[in-house]
This record gives sequence, structure tokens and C-alpha cells, in this order.
Amino acid sequence: MQVTDRVIVSPARTVSGVLRVPGDKSISHRYALLAAIADGQTTIANYAPGADCASTLACIAGLGTIVSRTSPSHDADPRLVTIEGRGLRGLAAPPGPLDCGNSGSTMRMLAGVVAAHPFVSTMFGDASLSRRPMRRIMGPLAQMGATLTALPGDRPPLTVHGAALTGIRFAPDTPSAQVKSAVLLAGLQAEGETTVIEPASTRDHTERALTAFGATVGLSGRTISLSGGQRLTGRPLVVPGDISSAAFMAVAAAALPGSDVSIVHVGLNPSRSALLDVLRRFGADVEATVDDVLNGEPIGRLRIRHGVMRDLVITPDEVPEVIDELPVLATLGTYGGSVTVSGAGELRVKESDRIAELVAGLRAMGADAEERPDGFQIRAGARLRGGTVHARHDHRLAMAFAVAALGASGGTVIEGADAVAVSYPGFFADLDRLAQGRDAGIRA
Repeated sequence: MQVTDRVIVSPARTVSGVLRVPGDKSISHRYALLAAIADGQTTIANYAPGADCASTLACIAGLGTIVSRTSPSHDADPRLVTIEGRGLRGLAAPPGPLDCGNSGSTMRMLAGVVAAHPFVSTMFGDASLSRRPMRRIMGPLAQMGATLTALPGDRPPLTVHGAALTGIRFAPDTPSAQVKSAVLLAGLQAEGETTVIEPASTRDHTERALTAFGATVGLSGRTISLSGGQRLTGRPLVVPGDISSAAFMAVAAAALPGSDVSIVHVGLNPSRSALLDVLRRFGADVEATVDDVLNGEPIGRLRIRHGVMRDLVITPDEVPEVIDELPVLATLGTYGGSVTVSGAGELRVKESDRIAELVAGLRAMGADAEERPDGFQIRAGARLRGGTVHARHDHRLAMAFAVAALGASGGTVIEGADAVAVSYPGFFADLDRLAQGRDAGIRA
């Protein structure tokens, strides 16, 4: 199924089947960036297929790294990326600006990598990324010795004048895995020790990836530290399925009566498991089984079945661990119990203002939805009627609206639906297969 800018989603009575989702987007970014500054060759199987992770590959190639990618002949093939590392502080000056596309992850974490190199790098992105502030990485990287400039409001293009860096002790006010990762990637190449003290726990893929490449990382509660100058060694890696992509199908299964969906080969990192706890509180029957640990990342199976729906409150301390899943979790309020979220102001500076656009879209479908400064409330009520919504070219909004549309009384037209290519190009085809009771993401 080719995804166009305009997709029509029909109501579904139930979803069922076995699903395999694409490779984890967060992990793919990190493996590619670390491989670029490692010694030797790294192969990455099941690399995320979306446009965001392709932007990371294009950027490291622009810095002199040799990158090759095996295109799958059919969907069962692994997506294999091979990267020839240039070693610590071994990247080359780019011949021109680096295009990060729509990927804030690429821009923020790559800034930490190039900050230690003795050349100037300018990174730019599309219209959406150009509106997203970079101040939270500019501060700590400047403290380490780099010089960073951006447009008013600290918005891209972002120019990094690399330098010999010195490790710092950094305690951010707002929890962010991307900011933490940028500082750690810079710290790996700095003189002395770098320490990050998180105000709340965030996903720990960078710490696990650094260890997989051979670095020693100190962990004590929410304090992460590493010594600069550690050499990384390239190696074969496998990316687990993306639990944030799985979240959309998991929520559909939790919401629609009679649903039963199993998701295989999915990452079950504990720093991402808050999603499962939230679904259980809503009333879903959720089983998680770890089958293996690959490169420090637990991988296994999920089974989600519909249960008795309850009201759901997501508090500020929970938000950092489910920040990407909040748009689709909001749709649970259109099926059963109400959903209330607070402390999620960061959603306003994602690919879109996800609070405003989410509430506007759900209202257009008939929901009783209220926008709040740092969150929203979706109140249980009458069944959605469907209609026309615009995802504002935000991949997570497009997929969230599709999940809500399954429970509507009529069809829903989603404008800007092609944004799913950022993270989950096959999303609409997989959702359609599960609505028909067929396996998805797995081909004979």
C-alpha cells in the first residue's frame, strides 16, 4: 500500500493478528552515530526504514563516513546498514550544510559528535525542524568548549564550531534523552570526565549502545558518567522492533472489544516499559516476554488484549518515559474512560504543536477534548463520527488519528498522512491487515 498525502481510514470492529514492527528509530540513530566514530566496520541489521534515520546516515556520510545499505528484496529481509568507522574525532569537514530533514534526533545528537571536531558544521532541516529550538543542547556543548550559533529563538540552522572539549558536570532542568545523549557523545571525545544528572529517568539507549561498542559507562541512579578518550570498536548489531511504533497497534488492541494482537521481535527496554504500565492501568490485558538480549537491549514479545476500560491519568513524572506515545494514548479517551495528561509542555515543540493539533483533530472527529497549557483531557462520551483531520505532516499525529478512526461510526480522511514515512512507512498497510484479522509486518 503506497501512502499518499490523503488516506481514508474505515471503522473496524476489532484488530487481531501477529505483527512485526520496523526497527527502533531511537536505537538506529545511536548505533549509526557511534559507528561513525568507532574503529573498524559496524553492520546494523533491521535498521529503521524511516526518513529520520535515513537523515542520520546521510549526515554521517557527509562527514566522510562510508555508508552502504542493503535494500530489502521483500519485507522479510533484514535492512542491513554497513558503516566504516573513522575513529574518535576522525570525521572530515563536510563540503556543505548537513540536511537533517525532519529529524530533531539527528540534529541534537549529531551536534554532540561534531562539537569535538576541529571544523565548522552547519545543520539544517525542513520547515518543521526549523521551528524547533536547540537551546537545550547549545548550552552544555558551549560549556564544554564548542561555539554554537542559530537563528533567533535558538532555531535551526544550527552551526557548530568544533573545538577541543573539556568534560562537564551537567544537571538539566528538563529531562531529555536527546540532550543527555548529545552531552555524552561530546563527553566521549572530551578531556576528563563528563557527568549527566537527570531530573527524571529517560530512555537509556545511548548508555547501552556505548557499552555495546566497548566504552565503560558509570551508572548510579539518575547519574551517568564516562571518561573521555575511550575508543569504540565496530561490531555487528541488531536493532529490535520499535516499541513506539508498536504502541499504535497496542492501543488499538486495548481499545477495540475482542481484539488480540501479538507483537514479535520488539524492544522491551525497561526505560520504555512505562507504556505497558499505562495500558494495564487503562484495563488492557498486556503480556510481555523477554526472549533474548541483543547488544544490551532486551527483545521479545508483547500480547495485548482488550479489557475493561478505565479512566487514565498520566502525571508529569510519567511523561518523560511516554512522551512519544502520548498522542496515541490520548485516543483511548475516545473509546472508554477519560484520559488526562499534565506536565507534557514539551509536546508543543515537537514536529508540530502536538497538544493543539491533537485536540483540534480529535474534536473534528467528534471527541470531547480540552487543550491545556501543558497537556490535555479527552473525556469519554459519544462515539466518534469520523470526518476530515489534518496531521500537519506529523507522523505520530497521523498514526494516532488513524487509531481513533477505527472506533468512529464513519470513515475518516487524514490529510498529511504521508508523514508516517518518517518512522513507519508501512503503518497504514499493517493497520489494515490487523483490522482484517491478518498478520502484519511479516511476509512469506
